Amino acid sequence: MRTLSAKSTRLAALVAAFGVSAMLLSGHAVHSGEDQKPELGTWGVDLTARNTDVKPGDDFYRYAGGRWIESFDVPSDLPSYGSFTILTLRGEDQIKSIIEEQPKAKGAIETTGEKIAEFYGGFMDTQGANAKGLSPLDPYFKKVNAAKSYEDIAKVMADMRRAAGGGGPFGFFIDQDEKDPSRFIPHFTQGGLGLPNRDFFLKDDARYVAARQAYHDYLQKLLEMAGKSNPGDRADSLLALEKRIATAHWPVEETRDLDKVYNKMTQADLKKLAPEFPWDSYLAGLGLQSQKEVIVTTPSAYTKMAKVFKSEPVDVWQDYLTCRLLNANSAFLTQNLDDATFAFTSTAISGAKQQRDRWKRGVQFVNGNMGNAVGKIYVERYFSPEAKKRADELVQNLIVAMGERIDGNTWMSDATKKAARTKLSKFTVKIGYPEKWRDYSGLKIAKGDLVGNVFRSRAFEYDYQLAKLKKPVDRKEWLMSPQTVNAYYNPPMNEIVFPAAILQPPFFDPYADDAVNYGAIGAVIGHEIGHGFDDQGRKSDGDGVMRDWWTKEDADRFKEKADALVARYNAFSPLPGLHVNGQNTLGENIGDLGGLEIAHHAYILSLKGKEAPVIDGLTGDQRFFLGFAQMWRAKSRDAYLTTLVASNEHSPAEFRVTGSVPNVDSWYTAFNVQPGDSLYVAPEKRIHIW
Repeated sequence: MRTLSAKSTRLAALVAAFGVSAMLLSGHAVHSGEDQKPELGTWGVDLTARNTDVKPGDDFYRYAGGRWIESFDVPSDLPSYGSFTILTLRGEDQIKSIIEEQPKAKGAIETTGEKIAEFYGGFMDTQGANAKGLSPLDPYFKKVNAAKSYEDIAKVMADMRRAAGGGGPFGFFIDQDEKDPSRFIPHFTQGGLGLPNRDFFLKDDARYVAARQAYHDYLQKLLEMAGKSNPGDRADSLLALEKRIATAHWPVEETRDLDKVYNKMTQADLKKLAPEFPWDSYLAGLGLQSQKEVIVTTPSAYTKMAKVFKSEPVDVWQDYLTCRLLNANSAFLTQNLDDATFAFTSTAISGAKQQRDRWKRGVQFVNGNMGNAVGKIYVERYFSPEAKKRADELVQNLIVAMGERIDGNTWMSDATKKAARTKLSKFTVKIGYPEKWRDYSGLKIAKGDLVGNVFRSRAFEYDYQLAKLKKPVDRKEWLMSPQTVNAYYNPPMNEIVFPAAILQPPFFDPYADDAVNYGAIGAVIGHEIGHGFDDQGRKSDGDGVMRDWWTKEDADRFKEKADALVARYNAFSPLPGLHVNGQNTLGENIGDLGGLEIAHHAYILSLKGKEAPVIDGLTGDQRFFLGFAQMWRAKSRDAYLTTLVASNEHSPAEFRVTGSVPNVDSWYTAFNVQPGDSLYVAPEKRIHIW
């Protein structure tokens, strides 16, 4: 999952989420009393997926799922396929049925159900979208073309940020103040790139060169559609502009360091930091003109980006905003624009060969705009009180196990252990769905106006977030909808959150063997608990306040272990010449390793001193680790792996297994792993953090 401490969006800003991406939609119907058996295999693991010709100690990932990996082909409309995908695809069918049951308005659209129906119906009306062409964007095209000064450009950037999508290089979101989590504060981040991150602009690896060419071709096509003359030359200028922005950006691994990205300043300080940018116009457009303080996450980047802003001609920025506007709304306009965006974002960047069915994209679209409304129906239909109760029991068991692991920690002083215990005791656990549901009565939806509805929905969400600046923090708010296949830890809230959709096979099955559930959902739970104590989560206390509560000696010992984990992951290579960024993925790697050890500890506690039964010739520990590996079984396209490694804080699925199990002593005993096996690590070199 992802931790909310990397600063980029509300979710990516402070949430530690478990999966590589927060794939929306999913659900698992509750088993009937007559069908009380696991979904996978006879006790929760599909043993036919194993490749028993591979020694567990040489490649546990392929031992546990090699036959499936060898035989499975990623569907042509997907960049990767794994457990998250399985649940997403299942959920799309379920959410589609919910959406199609909503009543269509006969007159004005008023009810939540009518709004859901219009969102979906409007998205599905491709004939209507083609007939309108690009005309729904005319009001914004006029604003962009009328911008004659840098102040005008800044105003349009802010306006687009609120409703039309896109914007400029100065990213922005509202979140809790990490040092005073009782209030919200604006966070300004680096942004403005049309490729995943700076590496795609600055590195000369063939993969990145090809991506830049694809991006250039895409920009040229957008400019052609907008009726611009000399689109090829203009695309050259835009690519050069974004390279300059990329050069100013901080490397991805630095943007997740809380100490570096927490830079609170006044508006006057911000203007001194980046004087070339017209902040008064921009802040007024964002509705922040009266905001006294902000947090700038990458200050030196802001200084450089402001210089880039002022050094580029206004007409180049007009082209930039034109392309941003088309890209942000391509799915709601003509088929040829939609196809062009797919060819770039999906085929060139993630490797998908075919556009997904329109209805599946429509389901995702509705979830993105009214996810809480759909989620309310979803949990009533697909998430039972029994499942919620069982998940809560598992979480509490994992918290007990974490407490015992803190107590038994050999490298931490008593003073820091006491503080860690205090933080653990203050964890808030949220399971399934929120206590209160989002009110969509203020969202205005009109018939036959897809783009207008999209703009109003974006503005509705923007205003909802902006209003937080004047309100107390709502500790009951959720940052994911219940149908999201993911989980997260939120440091300022000191909370772990498990949406309903992830509580199903292969993560959790109430009819599976306990060992499998502890190895799968137990490791997920342990992962999120561990985020409270990873390299960034440890920087906040039990009340969510960012402060150093460690002794220097403990912090130094922790860093020594973390550095060893960084080095271990730096050596992993999913593709020739492509290596995992151990520093950028450190928090998630700590989460995976700690989560696995915490989950195994909890599993042993659950046995209450008894020996686990042997099933199909497999011991409890063997089933535990197979459950863990099954959860991460996946296949990905090369383009997707390239993007993932360059820009994501999660390691590829394979290394989430092979990077974790060699550090767990019980894995060696379970599978008789010996010196000379490829994954063998000598006891004194195994990394134990939690």
